[in-house]
Amino acid sequence: MTGAAPDLFAPAPVSHFAARNEAAPSVLRIEVPGEPRGKGRPRIGRLANGRPIAFTDAKTVSYENLVRYAAKEAMVAAGLTMFPAGVPLTIRMLASFTVPASKSKAWQRAALAGGHRPTKKPDPDNVLKVIDALNGVVWHDDVQVVEVSISKVYAAEPGLVIEVRPL
Repeated sequence: MTGAAPDLFAPAPVSHFAARNEAAPSVLRIEVPGEPRGKGRPRIGRLANGRPIAFTDAKTVSYENLVRYAAKEAMVAAGLTMFPAGVPLTIRMLASFTVPASKSKAWQRAALAGGHRPTKKPDPDNVLKVIDALNGVVWHDDVQVVEVSISKVYAAEPGLVIEVRPL
């Protein structure tokens, strides 16, 4: 390879919508209340005939339903419909966790000011996997997601914020 590597973080010069002379939808902001959860690993159970079957644990199903509900509410509030198939999307996620009560008051204040970041479970990649819940609601399939950014922070109110925007 010759020459300089492309800047992967530079914005695309022409958006998908500008190339088609269409108006781009607004940014969709989804706010999911409560402590963020990562997607659990598939569990293996047995049917009555002894055959194995993979299933998703109840806590993951419940959290994905909450994410789906929050997405539907956000789309209605923003007056948006599902992003068309083939439209490349970018996602920014902010996972906010409660500050551990076992830490000192000074540590807690510093954490809320951004001086400490959560280095605990769930892993960011498992938090990201909850976007599967948005298939058929926000977009046709998560293959449309071409850029992702995720951060974990401490906050007074726990929650997960997902911003979706077309490129």
